Amino acid sequence: MFQRLRKKWRFVAIALAAATISFIVGTLLPGNQQGSDKPATAAVQNLKQSLTVNRLAKEVGDDRTGFNLDRTIEELLTVLESKEKNLTFVPPEQFQGKTVFEGTIKYSQKVIALTVDDGPWPETTEQMLDIFKQNDIKATFFWIGKSLEASPDIARRVVAEGHAIGNHTWHHPYDPMDAATAASEIDRTAKLIYETTGVKTTYFRPPGGVLTNGLAKYAKEQNYSVVMWSVTSADTDPRAQPEAFVENVLKNAKPGAIVLMHDGGGDRSRTIKALPEMIAGLKQQGYRFVTIPELLEMQGQSAA
Repeated sequence: MFQRLRKKWRFVAIALAAATISFIVGTLLPGNQQGSDKPATAAVQNLKQSLTVNRLAKEVGDDRTGFNLDRTIEELLTVLESKEKNLTFVPPEQFQGKTVFEGTIKYSQKVIALTVDDGPWPETTEQMLDIFKQNDIKATFFWIGKSLEASPDIARRVVAEGHAIGNHTWHHPYDPMDAATAASEIDRTAKLIYETTGVKTTYFRPPGGVLTNGLAKYAKEQNYSVVMWSVTSADTDPRAQPEAFVENVLKNAKPGAIVLMHDGGGDRSRTIKALPEMIAGLKQQGYRFVTIPELLEMQGQSAA
């Protein structure tokens, strides 16, 4: 009898949580924003209550049923709170409309910025997030619109765990394009980043580092900081092994360096294998890890 009551309560609690999630998702849809970028504070409170209800359900119920709504609720909560806080990644004024290859900082400041392109990507991004979390590292992720469209939940986890976000176009094009196409590639991605995560960003990385096909020009006109890199892991080389990725980074690291890696666009299992050793080697050299916004903020302070 008691077991039946426990099971009944669990399904009631889950139904309540699910109903609240459905309501909150409705408030996040573009057509339901009613001209405001900020959802109602009550929506955040309702979502927090759903999280409490679901945890209570797990305490009194049998978790073997597989109904675990916590992550979904927390991810949606991230979107709402990001919008309410107006979470933005905006470069310091001197870097707006400029191209950046590395941070120019005092040599005594041994900092390095890890950047990750082409995600969010199933499995790989989550594995990378686990490694970053274990090492208390915040990185900067440059997202492709199509990848974001396919993996919104992973994107919300990236933001929830405190990483910085940049724009990497919608289709990842290399060829020259007209101004309207360049605008669409960047603006469409920016719109989806905001709708999915609540984040606004004016950091941009051109696919392949191509600066002459119209994308970088448009980004600069919109006051984006065009972020390149000074060190590459070369993890897109199909012939290279993880040890080579590690060596590429450790050999070329210097204070203010921006490191290029990838979590999407194909099989990145070699990158995942190399990452822990890469991090350990950089720590052994005395580096601490910063995001691109943090790096440019430090450079701005050094120049002041």
